[in-house]
Amino acid sequence: MVEITHRRVPVGEVTLHVAEAGRPDAPVMLFLHGFPEFWYAWKGMMSRFAGEYRCVAPDLRGFGESDAPAEVEAYRTKRVVGDILGLIDALGVDKVILVAHDWGGAAAWSFAMAHPGRIHRLIILNSPHPATFQRELMRNPEQIRASQYFRLFRTPEAEEKLSANDFDWLWRFSMRPVYDKGLMSDEDRAAYLEAWGRPGRLTGGLNWYRASPIDVVPAGTTPPEQPLLDPAVYSVRVPTLVIWGLGDTALVPGLIEGLEAWVPDLRIERVQHATHWIAHEAPDEVEAHIRDFLSKRG
Repeated sequence: MVEITHRRVPVGEVTLHVAEAGRPDAPVMLFLHGFPEFWYAWKGMMSRFAGEYRCVAPDLRGFGESDAPAEVEAYRTKRVVGDILGLIDALGVDKVILVAHDWGGAAAWSFAMAHPGRIHRLIILNSPHPATFQRELMRNPEQIRASQYFRLFRTPEAEEKLSANDFDWLWRFSMRPVYDKGLMSDEDRAAYLEAWGRPGRLTGGLNWYRASPIDVVPAGTTPPEQPLLDPAVYSVRVPTLVIWGLGDTALVPGLIEGLEAWVPDLRIERVQHATHWIAHEAPDEVEAHIRDFLSKRG
């Protein structure tokens, strides 16, 4: 394993805990995690790329050792995008290779729309563009059913349910299948439980769901039809690689269909045997796809 150092970085409104590995003078590869993970989710990938890149993995606001504002409003997209911009500025670089998953991917899509000049290449793992997510949540009953946990996570009772019995429900919902496959150790499990148990951090993570404009209707009901998000406004105009585990039970494969309407410079790699936790389950494939994408584009 490569040496990983840690520090706290003020990025504007909040201070983020940041893990770093690799050469300080190399191009920056910035990793953004999702729920209910923290920087630790990228430990393996950082080891794989630290020889050629300066690998940086923050705990996003609300997670791990980063600041966790209590109010839901603090987790709106604009605030999270500001954190990413502030971190890139604090790193002292103009552009980064941005690698992101789940809610980190949602933040990365929005950051790419707002600040395309700060991204050298965008790499997304199982995280839908907001336009295709909107489309599938209007028209695909399978995605509506798969997203019902959104409704739970927004309730006042969510913290109690997810944290009961030493976070048993949250563990089974998220990392238990990866652990059962032998892809996580007892040490890894302890690290996740410690991160979840930090005061205010479970609420911080859930506030990403509460602050989101995504509308999830009850399963079995018909959502109102709305105009799809305008590609002229929601386009991502940076070279983009999407790596998608087709076994994801929370995000259906339909989310990557037609994506080129909003992401003109797009490459999609589908991994048949992986689920939502693709970086843990298929690290060799993820690394190979990233390396090939970067080598062919300089």
